[in-house]
Amino acid sequence: MTILMVGSGGREHALIRKLKESPRVTRILCAPGNGGASRDAECFPVPATDLPGMLKLAQREDVDLVFVAPDDPLALGMVDLMQKNGIRAFGPSKAAARIEASKVFSKRLMEKYSIPTAEYAVFEVTADALAYIRAQGTFPSVIKADGLALGKGVVIAQDLAEAKAALRAILEEGKFGQSGRRVVVEEFLTGPEVSVLAFTDGKTLVHMISSMDHKRALDGDKGLNTGGMGTVAPNPHYTPEIAAECMEKIFLPTLRAMQAEGCPFAGCLYFGLILTPNGPKVIEYNARFGDPETQVVLPLLDTPLADIVDAVVDSRLADIDIKWKNAHAACVVLASGGYPEAYEKGKVISGLDADGQADNAEVFHAGTAYEDGRFVTNGGRVLGVTGMGGTLAQALERAYSAVEGIAFEGVHYRRDIGAKC
Repeated sequence: MTILMVGSGGREHALIRKLKESPRVTRILCAPGNGGASRDAECFPVPATDLPGMLKLAQREDVDLVFVAPDDPLALGMVDLMQKNGIRAFGPSKAAARIEASKVFSKRLMEKYSIPTAEYAVFEVTADALAYIRAQGTFPSVIKADGLALGKGVVIAQDLAEAKAALRAILEEGKFGQSGRRVVVEEFLTGPEVSVLAFTDGKTLVHMISSMDHKRALDGDKGLNTGGMGTVAPNPHYTPEIAAECMEKIFLPTLRAMQAEGCPFAGCLYFGLILTPNGPKVIEYNARFGDPETQVVLPLLDTPLADIVDAVVDSRLADIDIKWKNAHAACVVLASGGYPEAYEKGKVISGLDADGQADNAEVFHAGTAYEDGRFVTNGGRVLGVTGMGGTLAQALERAYSAVEGIAFEGVHYRRDIGAKC
């Protein structure tokens, strides 16, 4: 198989490294890729959102499958375009990708099909949203931009002043462009959070090992929301009993809801859950593998990923037995100074070997470039360093031990990944 991986982040690098384990995968292309991905795949400078350019690349290189990993090209309909031109593609259709691309779509879907989630209302005008928040009379209040915003479109307002500032920034000042034309205002839910990724071909759903993300930039869950500063798997709060409840009340109902709406979901469906005193509820859906959840979930996968991808694309997921390692994984994200706000690029990274790896851990590159024989920073989240072990403590020790040997100017990372476990 020749596979074209679409994207440039740590998730894509993790997917590439897992696909490489299959002897059936003889060639992997990546567009646009990053410094680390260039050590494991042939990279091409085609932007992930350039649909005609990606189609041309896939046709020219005679690829067998296009794996559309990021949210933006899925929302733009890249899978539809590939399939229309006779190219097999992994990922949901444009219509199905709305489950992530529009918070309004997903909330209304859950409401219509009685899938447990937070109470909510939709607004386009700041004054109307503020009136609703005042009437609720409780804080924190959760404010979400409707569309895609790189994981940064959520504000947890602690009081009315913060809510007003957030609404003005999103609705009036256009902080997130068209993604912020509408907002969802939700009740604030409490409880442990769980990320569950699932393979699905639209008929069958098989969930993966659970994980726990750490969204805030600073230790103690302080600072701004980010795309994710680290993860552990499996999530200790996600018991077999809770998993069974989620399958019955959330996972399968979501699959059936998408079928009923005429947009069956095939690919990787991400469930962002919160375990409230009233049972598990959905915080959000993603239409693809999570980042950095992928960096701890895939290393625990025993079944060749290429075999699962084929089964999903060919609508025969029910025929494959997916197995997992009996182990733990932990990922620590190294970020550029200033992230998730303004940061500089081009800082030389030390402590990596010629393949961009480190001893006793696996390094997934996100915001890196390879220039003049050196790895340099090229994004906000730069590296994801994953350790594995028989226990979570062992996995964390290996991850942090590797992190201590890697450096670049301005590097910052959380030192409390997994501490709540």
